[in-house]
Amino acid sequence: MTFEGPGVPTLPDEMDVWTVAGRPGGPGRLRAATRAVPAPQANEVLVEVSACGVCRTDLHLADADLPARAADRVPGHEIVGRVVARGSATDRFAIGDRVGIAWLRMTCGSCQWCRSGRENLCRASEYTGWDADGGFAEYAVVPAAYAYRLPSGLSDADAAPLLCSGIIGYRSLRRAALPPGGRLGIYGFGASAHLTAQLALAGGAEVHVLTRGDAARELALALGAASAGDAYAAPPMPLDSAILFAPVGDLVPVALAALEQGGTLTIAGIHLTDVPALDYQKHLFREKTVTSVTANTRADGEEFLRLAQALGIRPRVHTYSFVEADRALDDLAEGRYDGAAVLDLGLGSSR
Repeated sequence: MTFEGPGVPTLPDEMDVWTVAGRPGGPGRLRAATRAVPAPQANEVLVEVSACGVCRTDLHLADADLPARAADRVPGHEIVGRVVARGSATDRFAIGDRVGIAWLRMTCGSCQWCRSGRENLCRASEYTGWDADGGFAEYAVVPAAYAYRLPSGLSDADAAPLLCSGIIGYRSLRRAALPPGGRLGIYGFGASAHLTAQLALAGGAEVHVLTRGDAARELALALGAASAGDAYAAPPMPLDSAILFAPVGDLVPVALAALEQGGTLTIAGIHLTDVPALDYQKHLFREKTVTSVTANTRADGEEFLRLAQALGIRPRVHTYSFVEADRALDDLAEGRYDGAAVLDLGLGSSR
């Protein structure tokens, strides 16, 4: 494949990728493969991938918690790279620009949800790494209108987790209706949660973390949490708001019981195991609220990236080489690291 013009690189015809193997529940979830380098459509840019975060949604896809929308899909939706080609109908980015590709890939732009600023609820929406191939690959394409300019001063590996874990955490925090200076409970403390905690702490919140694993609790305390305990334990005091990041339905009544009256529980995940029966008086009465998060809008992404730069929000990153993609997903499933994991394709530097 060759794109001609000043400063436009000559590109290979093929690239290395990882695809969902259809073997849930252990090593071998992904399969190494070779694909043709995609050509950008008129409204798209082609990005040479330098880093891609490893998100729990990738694990849900590989483990068939989410139904496959195509066989042999390339996962990955926390993509950082540089534009190496662009379609004829877009000039939003120049060749060489560093960009981010996130989960939301396309919406219709004309339905009631899109027209009211709630494009995340568009019924025709499409998603990177689910409806279209993602960033566990050397190259990826995306409609230019859905790519992000990234803050300067962040390495590619540090920028990658911001593109889903950070953005979804930001939307979850907004939907949790946390009052100024309020007490926030965070259930589960992985990639999204540890970024959300930093955001809440920067806003003056008192943060209490409830999670499995000593390493995660130690990280929570190091970041400034007021307490860190077991996920099923009661926090030291009632919570004004709570966010459930762990995909564990059993924790819904636990978190609701920990709320002060009038409090809100936000469920942040795309997948959740079954929720047990709730006791109305104990879990919901006194005007407690339960809400969910469905993807994000592009406005959420732009707002969060500005805040991350202004507030100095940084992920705790564990890097894996591209050939270790399957191991990275297995380590996520087994809780072998704190913070976030990123595939480093060895191309990146901050600009």
